Amino acid sequence: MNNNKRIAKNTLMLYFRMLLIMFVSLYTSRVTLKALGITDYGLYNVLAGSIVIFSFINNSLATATTRFITFHLNEKNTDNIKNIFSTSVHIHLFISLIVIILSELIGIWGINNILNIPTDRIFACNIVFQIVIFSAVTSILQSPFGALIISNEKMNIYAYIGIIDALSKLIIALLITITPYDRLISFSILQFIAASSIFFFYYYYCKQTYSSIFYISKKKNYKLIKEMLGFSSWNLLGSTAIMLKNQGVNILINIFFGPAINAANGIAYQVNSAVFQFSNNFTTAINPQIIKSYAANDKERMKNLIIRGGKFSFFLLTFLTVPIIAETNYLLTLWLGEFPAYTITLTRLVLFLTLIECFNYPISCAIQATGNIRNYQIIISGMNLLIFPFSYISYKLEAPPQTALTISLSISFCLLFIRLYFIYKQLGFSPFIFFKEVYCKSFIILAICLPIPLFISTHLDESLLRLFITTATALIVNTFIIYKIGLSIDEKKYVINSIKNKLQIKK
Repeated sequence: MNNNKRIAKNTLMLYFRMLLIMFVSLYTSRVTLKALGITDYGLYNVLAGSIVIFSFINNSLATATTRFITFHLNEKNTDNIKNIFSTSVHIHLFISLIVIILSELIGIWGINNILNIPTDRIFACNIVFQIVIFSAVTSILQSPFGALIISNEKMNIYAYIGIIDALSKLIIALLITITPYDRLISFSILQFIAASSIFFFYYYYCKQTYSSIFYISKKKNYKLIKEMLGFSSWNLLGSTAIMLKNQGVNILINIFFGPAINAANGIAYQVNSAVFQFSNNFTTAINPQIIKSYAANDKERMKNLIIRGGKFSFFLLTFLTVPIIAETNYLLTLWLGEFPAYTITLTRLVLFLTLIECFNYPISCAIQATGNIRNYQIIISGMNLLIFPFSYISYKLEAPPQTALTISLSISFCLLFIRLYFIYKQLGFSPFIFFKEVYCKSFIILAICLPIPLFISTHLDESLLRLFITTATALIVNTFIIYKIGLSIDEKKYVINSIKNKLQIKK
């Protein structure tokens, strides 16, 4: 199978996964919110987020593991891949131990002395925190196996696991509605059981499928450990920035505004998570090809993948974000019934943030492929690190909850142009081409497509009919404008030929 067909096949598998997971997850959130209530839903959101603070190093190492395995897969060096996989397992075991120690020493103190928790829920939150720690450890240990699957581009398995995970969360949500025990504690226990089941599935599949490289040595390769940690150390800076930007701000929201606004923030990010998968599936399929193109020294193909990755990610996102932004209030009412204050504002801001940040992923993947990530991470992460202190100062000055997202939007917009510098500096690609083909076309399309659904939603009464009209109009306008403005001549020809082939029309 050639590379383009592989990308197409993997993307289709991931979209099948995404559509099913999106609908299941949104319904699961509705059931969970009603079962737990706004306060407990917000508390679980902030407790689970607190663990992420202690396990953020895992994100940087997972990226390194995927990069190292993918790079050496292109060289077809089985021994190197075996050593990389074994070493990554050892490192993740060590990270798990660190997470447990830090969580027990700092996390418990934070729950009882810093977080804004109702007095009658402190005991339950302490128990939940212990369970969440082990859920997080399970996810950390799962990372090397997930990296092995993605590096081998087995997106069908990745899709099936995601579907199983989503369905298990729905079953959990339904079970806690009938449990006679504390629902928050029951919810966390069932989440741990689900996470453990997924881990064992990953482990068993990798052991059976990749038996030639599934090797966990008792002897540690300290040279490779140093190399992987050295690569991860700069990614660690990026993970720290993202952790503070998301979970750090979530804790600030709890301290200054309480668990109800945590619930609103959690709902906003739940919507965003469903929407983000719409474009992330495309980048997940394309990223291994970016790394392999660099390893094969095929710079022209790499450039085209980066441009199309950024552009098409944005286009795909607009199909969902435009109607959601226009109909946020009505969609949230249909989905949840009642929802906390600020949910509408936070949801819209998070969606705008995702639109801006989607350009980042193919560029970051390309920089990761070079292995020279030091300067990139210092500057990009340094800018993102400013979000947390700026948000804290703003909240101390009695700014509203959405201020942190406004700050994040401003910084992310500035980073768009800083990334253009690294495209030129490290990859030798013209920043003007990327600016013209990706940024300009994307923002022009958004500027044309968004006002029309907004006009409809503000001039018609809320109803299913208005939702249908708004959504249909957005899809038609988006499709037309993207085709006319967003696609190159070659891309238009490809679309037309693909449609003709599907309809079996011969010239």
